[in-house]
Amino acid sequence: MRSLNSYLTEYQESHRNPTNVAIHNIAVPLIMWSLLGFLHSFTLGSPDFHLSYILIALAMIYYALFKKPLVLVGMGFVTLIMVGTYFVVPELRMVSITVFVLSWIAQFYGHKLEGKKPSFFKDLLFLLIGPVWVLAKAAPSWVDLPRAV
Repeated sequence: MRSLNSYLTEYQESHRNPTNVAIHNIAVPLIMWSLLGFLHSFTLGSPDFHLSYILIALAMIYYALFKKPLVLVGMGFVTLIMVGTYFVVPELRMVSITVFVLSWIAQFYGHKLEGKKPSFFKDLLFLLIGPVWVLAKAAPSWVDLPRAV
């Protein structure tokens, strides 16, 4: 498995344009919120067991593999806040779909400005790295971003 630093270094290579970075700082958390929200609108076996819990568990296992406790705590905290909002959002499924589509449109616009393809075209795991990259910008002492080359 690659190191988190390796992933973040490669992720930064296609996120240098200030407008693209600004878009990603907003759109990445919105995509995370909307994907989990969409999955949260479905239950599995019990009305209290939401499908989002499976993706959350898998993502947390992935983040734990990096052996960086603050990354795991940070992503867990952000995820808990997101899940907490789902209980007050009316029509969660439709809101999630709308937010998801609009956020991806913004992301692709940002990459058009950047002139580089999104990282996940090369490796789908970058879909889990984007939120860590945003966390690193919000809480730099929790995640060390590699220096730009």
